[in-house]
Amino acid sequence: MAERSKWYVVHTYSGYENKVANNIEKVVENRKMSDQILDVSVPTEKVTEIKDDKPKEYERKVFPGYVLVKLAVDENMEMSDDAWYVIRNTRGVTGFVGPGSKPVPLSEAEVEALGVEKKLVKVDYNVGDTVTITLESLKGTSGVVEELDVENNYVLVKIFMLGRETNVELTLNQVELPNK
Repeated sequence: MAERSKWYVVHTYSGYENKVANNIEKVVENRKMSDQILDVSVPTEKVTEIKDDKPKEYERKVFPGYVLVKLAVDENMEMSDDAWYVIRNTRGVTGFVGPGSKPVPLSEAEVEALGVEKKLVKVDYNVGDTVTITLESLKGTSGVVEELDVENNYVLVKIFMLGRETNVELTLNQVELPNK
């Protein structure tokens, strides 16, 4: 099958997200459907709570009651009937998110905003290099790379603005080497 895929949102009973995700993964393994159901994710975030003057860190579900599923799609950008049937009939699933019974995939912007899928950005600059900012509000401004964190898609650039040096936090793809 072609390497086309889309992320879909599956609605579950609240509190059943991990169980639903595990059940879908087991079905994928048992029925050898890894070419149709590519990934299952329950988005979580780390939260630090202070109780009795002691910080306690735990993971919290970002979207309680929802599981994200990455499915292979055909040339019409539709999932297979088998994948739809397996997910729809998984215990704890109440349905796909979308009008009526038609699931609607997430857009690329939504997937990026949710941080479900990490895209690796190839960086051709290093700390100390002079770069040009491509972000619309600072487009064409030059600065020097102060910090670089490829894993977290982060770069800190020192620019000269309004008569003083200022550090600007940007994503890796908002900066490029000059003359590109």
